[in-house]
Amino acid sequence: MFDLATRDIKYISGIGPQKADILNKELKIYSVLDFIYYFPYKYVDRSRIYYVHEIDGNMPFIQLKGKILGFETLGEGRQRRLVGHFSDGTGVVDLVWFQGIKYVTSRYKVNEEYIVFGKPTLFGGRINVAHPDLDKPDELKLTSKGLQPYYITTDKMKRSYLSSPAMAKMMANVLQQITEPLQETLPEWMIKEYSLMSLNEAIRNIHFPSDSESLRRAQYRLKFEELFYIQLGILRYAKDRQQRYRGFAFEKVGDIFNTFYTQNLPFALTNAQKRVLKEIRQDVGCGRQMNRLLQGDVGSGKTLVALMSMLIALDNGYQACLMAPTEILANQHYETIKQLLTGMNIRVELLTGSITKKKREPILTGLVTGDVHILIGTHAVIEETVQFSSLGLVVIDEQHRFGVAQRARLWHKNVYPPHVLVMTATPIPRTLAMTLYGDLEVSIIDELPPGRKPIATVHQFDNRRDSLYQSVKKQLAEGRQVYIVFPLIKESEKIDLKNLEEGYYHICEEFPDYSVCKVHGKMKPAEKDEQMQLFVTGQAQIMVATTVIEVGVNVPNASVMIIENAERFGLSQLHQLRGRVGRGADQSYCILVTSYKLAEDTRKRLEIMVRTNDGFEIAEADLKLRGPGDLEGTQQSGVAFDLKIADIARDGQLLQYVRGIAQAVVDGDPTASLPQNDILWQRLRALRKSNVNWASIS
Repeated sequence: MFDLATRDIKYISGIGPQKADILNKELKIYSVLDFIYYFPYKYVDRSRIYYVHEIDGNMPFIQLKGKILGFETLGEGRQRRLVGHFSDGTGVVDLVWFQGIKYVTSRYKVNEEYIVFGKPTLFGGRINVAHPDLDKPDELKLTSKGLQPYYITTDKMKRSYLSSPAMAKMMANVLQQITEPLQETLPEWMIKEYSLMSLNEAIRNIHFPSDSESLRRAQYRLKFEELFYIQLGILRYAKDRQQRYRGFAFEKVGDIFNTFYTQNLPFALTNAQKRVLKEIRQDVGCGRQMNRLLQGDVGSGKTLVALMSMLIALDNGYQACLMAPTEILANQHYETIKQLLTGMNIRVELLTGSITKKKREPILTGLVTGDVHILIGTHAVIEETVQFSSLGLVVIDEQHRFGVAQRARLWHKNVYPPHVLVMTATPIPRTLAMTLYGDLEVSIIDELPPGRKPIATVHQFDNRRDSLYQSVKKQLAEGRQVYIVFPLIKESEKIDLKNLEEGYYHICEEFPDYSVCKVHGKMKPAEKDEQMQLFVTGQAQIMVATTVIEVGVNVPNASVMIIENAERFGLSQLHQLRGRVGRGADQSYCILVTSYKLAEDTRKRLEIMVRTNDGFEIAEADLKLRGPGDLEGTQQSGVAFDLKIADIARDGQLLQYVRGIAQAVVDGDPTASLPQNDILWQRLRALRKSNVNWASIS
């Protein structure tokens, strides 16, 4: 028997070099193994025949048995179509063809019996079935048809006659040529204990299920395996890291922390903040390196928690460092932290690319001598020249803006790696966090500080611009500031930039009494910072921008966020943008402006935004609507898996279940040496796409 993983599909009879070339380019299918792991996306039941009088236009797929009463050609040019009037004696439906008219009339005969299969729709008061499948009853074995697989195919494939039925035919042919059972990928004890179908049965039933129960069991087996190996890989990495990397033990909470808590704390901590601090305190005190993800909506008080964690490091004789993705954000953290520590003898310094050499020297010296207690900066912090006396804790803000390898460089600044606290305002659903950041412990701040008013969100159509501008003028007259955001999406960058420029001039004309600044990602950093500063300092009252403002700028006086073409943004992105306002005590507003014509899922997105301010609810909805691959800010450079059948949004319970099983395997076999698990560790090695231990530097 040939090796499925190395056998090129072009050598399989029924495929050949031409089809193989298309499968290579369009679906990245190269080997027989790749091919049989290309699963159908749906199944249609072809065991039942309906009567015409039972059908309405809302049914998915139907089968009818009857005769074509006659053909007629309707319409001209592009509208030209062939209509076949089809009846089973209980009513008439129209079979419609827009292409291949000559072929249809030569192949199918009037008054002969056929079985018709297709999707019914209602058009002009009559049931239509466009481009149906027609078979002679004696040529179609209905019972063997049963559940029929449907494969996703691209336009290029369809043009080369590689439609879904053609794929199904090739799949049947390939599976027939695999005469021996497929080699098992899970150990026997696991298959027994969790009542799983064998891999051989699962692969054959996922393509050609004998019945719906066999299909359900095949899907379960394949999803179980896929999610199990992802979790096994993550947990194995995490175990390795725990064993390899000891951490500093912060044994006490001392005078620095207590002085801040009793004298400088600006307001009482929320219960969520207290809970998270307790979790961090346990981590840093146990002698193992902390690797924790802190999630919380914009304005939930993550920075305060981060600062108090840094003070614990200081109490134990260590330095702390906070890394931010942009200079503006680093500056803001610096100002906030300096202000919070007023009157305390703690030296806080700022290190960014624009700090002059003259100012830089004393900072670098102070880090080495230990006189600088807290360093705040951008990537400048990880440069070779920056050395610490004893770096005990690193806080990374908006982690997805830093490459994995960049973060790794922090590790070499010490004997032991410092504790790591990663902060993000992009709420990540629990199931996705378990997959993307599976080796990080997760803390969540899920309540806002007292006195914060929820942001009022409104959806407005762009034909009501006059009333919108009237309400903006009212806010400006009260001394507030306004953001107006335009999309800048790569596919249509030129058009978008033009829209932004036009929008900018239009706003300048509409609001002649106010100063308007403009920011987009194509500007030089210095130019961008200068414009941002105008808004931050209040010299400009309106900022016209693209999504570059999503992370950064804290302007408590800004109370209105207008998002133009809101239909072009994802949910998480809209939520991030909305979080730029509502930072002061005043009521804030987010206005989503769209055209009147909207797709169904876009309408759903906007309804969710108007209904809730809860970032986690929004992230869950986004995951369900868009799938995990597109989630803003979660495409980690360290994610090395490609889901073929499982869906993180829908299979969340299964994900948690298999994580428990994977955890038991890792705990029970910490050295990966038990013979009954050989197959697991071999398979895990084969699945790893790179040799870099990404998880240990997450």
